[in-house]
Amino acid sequence: MGIYLNPGNMNFKETLSSEIYVDKTMMISVINKYIDTGNKYICISRPRRFGKTIAGNMLSAYYSKGCDSKELFSGCRIASVDGYENKMNQYNVIQLDINGAYQNIRDKENMLEILTERIKKEMRKQFPDITLPENYSLAESILAVYEETGETFILIFDEYDVLVREQVSKELFAKFLSFLNGLFKDNTMRPAISLAYLTGILPVVRDRIQSKLNNFIEYTFLDAVELAEFVGFTSTEVKSLCQKYQIDFKECRRWYDGYSQRGYEIYNPESVIQSIYRNNFVGYWGMTSTYAAISDRIRQNFSGTKEDVIRMLAGEEIEVNVTSYMNTMDSFRTKDDLFTYLIHIGYLAYDYKKKTCRIPNWEIRQEWYNAVRVDDEYTVTNEIIAASRELLSETIRENAEAVEKALDASHIHVTSNRSYNNEDALQSAIYLAYLYALNQYTIIREMTTGKGFADVVFLPFVPDMPAMIIELKRNGSAESALEQIREKRYFSSLENYAGDILFVGINYDEGKKTHECRFERFEKLSSFN
Repeated sequence: MGIYLNPGNMNFKETLSSEIYVDKTMMISVINKYIDTGNKYICISRPRRFGKTIAGNMLSAYYSKGCDSKELFSGCRIASVDGYENKMNQYNVIQLDINGAYQNIRDKENMLEILTERIKKEMRKQFPDITLPENYSLAESILAVYEETGETFILIFDEYDVLVREQVSKELFAKFLSFLNGLFKDNTMRPAISLAYLTGILPVVRDRIQSKLNNFIEYTFLDAVELAEFVGFTSTEVKSLCQKYQIDFKECRRWYDGYSQRGYEIYNPESVIQSIYRNNFVGYWGMTSTYAAISDRIRQNFSGTKEDVIRMLAGEEIEVNVTSYMNTMDSFRTKDDLFTYLIHIGYLAYDYKKKTCRIPNWEIRQEWYNAVRVDDEYTVTNEIIAASRELLSETIRENAEAVEKALDASHIHVTSNRSYNNEDALQSAIYLAYLYALNQYTIIREMTTGKGFADVVFLPFVPDMPAMIIELKRNGSAESALEQIREKRYFSSLENYAGDILFVGINYDEGKKTHECRFERFEKLSSFN
């Protein structure tokens, strides 16, 4: 058993011993399909706090010859798969934490040579009859062992992309390319490697390194394909945890859900666990990450960035082209590149089918609020955010004049002159003006109700707040908007709601560019019927 070569299973054993553990061992059955095949090069990228290291430790514990993990996995889900022991502890595993090496090795420019020597030292102990000269690279050493013994290797590299994200010197980056090229692109190496498993935050870099790693199958935060359920905690897993620890599932969902993969709702695992340990729903993301990741990027202010950020703050999804970003820290050319990067690091969620992105949940929304607060370009947005709390109070008090003024300001800010009068702009203005309401309401756009679709429905998730149905009109009247709510019975889907219901009719006058607002309140729907 070594540190790098054929490590033990203690890291995964500690994970299994944790008070809160979600069994993701079925991932092994997927990875097993790729071993010793033409698709044995795998790169999995996802944000921090989504379990990349735990998954790597699990695979190492399962494959490494340096330990006996039969008992360790006997109580896990993978044990239900026929023949699951066939590949267990049968491979020479080299496990590297590239980020740990970069942070801890003082001589960073020579870190790859230092790592190589440390691994070769362990290889000489493991294979004492094989000569590994001082000038041999790691690739040459692996090949030498394979030629003499026929034994193959599984390579598990965590945070492989740290040298991309840290924007290291050109010399070190060139060494890294050579290091990867020697391991993964030399055809003579293929028989010696049974599996290459890389993890990182960013997918495979597509400009300088493309020719080195273009043989890797990628599983990303854009699309994790058959590994989708292993990207984070699924809704089923979180619901089970909430039941076990008596945690409010709906609140947990609002705070930490919002990502989706192949039909799975994906939650931030670390935040869910921390909310259970601390019995509190707060933004745990900011404890290990920083909103500077957002603010530093939105300051680049590519064409359309500010407008789309405002729309997302207002609860909307925006279209994004994720194909142009080159997965480096110096290849941002458009807002699409910027938003794709923010998807990969978890600050935006991506809908693969609709090709749109959005702010996923309340935890991440807080990080966005923090980011725009420190950016002068978003001063007016900050003013609207600050005013939205008062606006909600005035709406509940049915203060039409205050609501009209707030919508006038929001409508101006959320749109350009070209789109000022369209229907989407009016709905966006509503979303932006009521940003604070997201603290107390689930806001649903075009909700199916009665004989049609209500423009915006506010459903409270805190007590003593009225539900609100908002109908929008252009060049009509606020009263006609209220009449439409009544006639088409937009309230019918809320018939089981026991609290007050507030009808809100809003008309926008294109010529005057002003809003008119009227209210109608019912203590119960039965009073209307």
